[in-house]
Amino acid sequence: MKAYAQAAGSAMSGATILAVDTAPKVIEGDWHGDQTVVLEFESVDAARAWYESEGYQKAAKLRQAAADCNAVILAGF
Repeated sequence: MKAYAQAAGSAMSGATILAVDTAPKVIEGDWHGDQTVVLEFESVDAARAWYESEGYQKAAKLRQAAADCNAVILAGF
């Protein structure tokens, strides 16, 4: 995941890191992850543009090869 972190870092334009937790505490339901990252973007469109960008997709391939992951875009609150 170190290679992913390095590659993703250079593709983070427009993102604000709100939270990173390497040991999230499940208080209800099932959660199989051992790391959670929450990013904030200006809009859903900005989040989708970042995710679909060539720079992030190169990083995403490294993440997908190294871990079983989920990714979601939320409209906000």
